[in-house]
Amino acid sequence: MSKEQPNNPLHGVTLERVVTRLQEHYGWDGLADRISINCFKSDASIKSSLKFLRKNQWARDKVEKLYVSTFEKKSPWGDYK
Repeated sequence: MSKEQPNNPLHGVTLERVVTRLQEHYGWDGLADRISINCFKSDASIKSSLKFLRKNQWARDKVEKLYVSTFEKKSPWGDYK
């Protein structure tokens, strides 16, 4: 039985969806500027990026962090101090 993960913004989002949305938003050049890994720099494709990211957790962590910071929903109340 799966448990709810309300504090995990990546819950239910596949790695393929993460890479696809980031590529659509930034393009390959924009991704390579933000995360310097060869799968975004040379002959970039969704398939080759997924293969690399599934084998290299450190790179996947960077991509997921960029996804969350780019697409995370902001609080409707704003940031009050």
